[in-house]
Amino acid sequence: MPYSHHSHSGQFCAHASNSLEEVIEAAIARGMKVFALTEHMPREQQDLYPEEIDDEYSENILREIFAKYHIEARRLQKVYSSSMKILVGMEVDWIRPSSGFFIARLISDFHFDLFIGSVHHVHGIPIDYDADLYGKALSISGGSNKDLFGDYFDLQYEMLTALKPPIVGHFDLIRLKSNDPNTEFVKIDDVWEKIQRNLAFIVSYGGILELNSAALRKGLKEPYPNAEISKEFLALGGHFTMSDDSHGIDQVGSHYRELLQFADNIGITQITYLENGSPTADLRFPDITTRTTELSEVQDHPLFAPSLVT
Repeated sequence: MPYSHHSHSGQFCAHASNSLEEVIEAAIARGMKVFALTEHMPREQQDLYPEEIDDEYSENILREIFAKYHIEARRLQKVYSSSMKILVGMEVDWIRPSSGFFIARLISDFHFDLFIGSVHHVHGIPIDYDADLYGKALSISGGSNKDLFGDYFDLQYEMLTALKPPIVGHFDLIRLKSNDPNTEFVKIDDVWEKIQRNLAFIVSYGGILELNSAALRKGLKEPYPNAEISKEFLALGGHFTMSDDSHGIDQVGSHYRELLQFADNIGITQITYLENGSPTADLRFPDITTRTTELSEVQDHPLFAPSLVT
């Protein structure tokens, strides 16, 4: 009974592939029990990605696309209700303090089942897009990974305290484009203290960390978050969910077998997931309940046979 609480489609995301319905059908074919649709929130004009600029997008166009996404997601949620539990949400991009205003308005204007709290920018620059943009953010921070890592986790803390997201997305995304993507944060004292602070705050309000398999898909040795962070969160009593962060049908459920082996190796025994029901964690989402299942039950799913998952 696999789950994914983080996904995108080419219909509503410029750097993804396939229609939203095709992504849902792929998730059903792979035996997903719960699958969350979480397209990116619209961003301000100054924060457009290079491919969005190439396609002559604007802030207004992104808002129009997002409104169409919400309508289509709710329609498909009903159409496929007998085949799979579908949640409709968004992935927020916390870029600067003013992001809070736009996010609050989106939550007010649209009815969501959840949202993913993520940081993709530091100093207003995307840090997971390519090495050149990462280098620009690195330079502004002072030129060292330690400085940029610290700025990233400070910005993440700002996002956490302002939004208290029900699910925190790719907690340590900052390592993806660094020159040491498999770095050991625990050896960087100042940075590790910020990580501990952020994890403790997530636990304090009942947030959930996603185990995100996209890091494995992109060639990293461990998923987001890495083992040292996951162990720290587990020791604090934190809860984990599963996400493939898919950007097309070929990525739905990708690297989940390795993700589950990772979870087993570090001592995670339960997986948390969201579904429709009476609220148990976040009263902002009155139709959503939080449940847990044993990791071993998820591992027994046919999806994770070695011949089916890479």
